[in-house]
Amino acid sequence: MEKESFAHLIDHTNVKADATADDIIRLCKEAVHYGFGCVMVTPINVKLASQMLKGTPVRVGSVIGFPTGTPTPRVKAFEAKEAIKDGASELDMVINIGALKSRELDLVADDIKGVVEVAEGNIVKVIIEIAYLTEKEKILACKISKKAGADYVKTSTAYCNLKGATLEDVKLLRSVVGKNMGVKASGGIMDLKTALAMIEAGADRIGTSSGVQIIREWENLMSTTPL
Repeated sequence: MEKESFAHLIDHTNVKADATADDIIRLCKEAVHYGFGCVMVTPINVKLASQMLKGTPVRVGSVIGFPTGTPTPRVKAFEAKEAIKDGASELDMVINIGALKSRELDLVADDIKGVVEVAEGNIVKVIIEIAYLTEKEKILACKISKKAGADYVKTSTAYCNLKGATLEDVKLLRSVVGKNMGVKASGGIMDLKTALAMIEAGADRIGTSSGVQIIREWENLMSTTPL
């Protein structure tokens, strides 16, 4: 895989509560410099990121219902609509975890559908927060997300301190959603070895705040590898 193709798979992320305007500006400049496919920010920072990235190939993504997934479907849909208005073309929404575990499956589906509908063709990724789910619930979350029209399922918000992405979970998610839906691995991906392993396991997008370090590892590896 070429460096450019690999970098394009990375969602360069800063969704920290204390992220400043300068942090977001730096994130966007790094994304352009290293060729990342997308920056992921909180809704309040979408407009700034969009202004910074205007005229570049880097897309702007916003988290929705972040990080707990507990806002009502109407609130999530409104948040998504506002993010798109401010310039987001990708939406990473957190599933209603409690509803899934309570088997309120219509609520889970409606929650996702509401965001998909207002997205109007923009990419929707559903964060299923695997650390809270049994294997059966992970499978169910994937099936509901796919049926609701989402484009990706995503492993984690990275806010849960139980665990982030694992190779086993990425393989499971890929096996459930098949080839025609995306899988985004996120949570604890801080080095090149882990990122490449996630891609090998079936991820076609990597969410990380360590994108610069990962690409620099790639560059160092390439510079020391004999032709």
